[in-house]
Amino acid sequence: MALFDDEPLSTIPVHVLGQDLSELSVDDLEERIGQLRLEIERLTEALAAKGSSRQAAEAFFRRV
Repeated sequence: MALFDDEPLSTIPVHVLGQDLSELSVDDLEERIGQLRLEIERLTEALAAKGSSRQAAEAFFRRV
């Protein structure tokens, strides 16, 4: 817990790319897969939103 509001909260990543997975149980692996799938969905939605913004900007500047 941070002592002051402006101190960043320490976060422990759920998964680190390339980490050793041999110590994880089947349940742990399934949990990580589920979390990573949710993250992929979130990233895909962010990408689509940025693509829509870009298309709108390109359409605007083509008209001018």
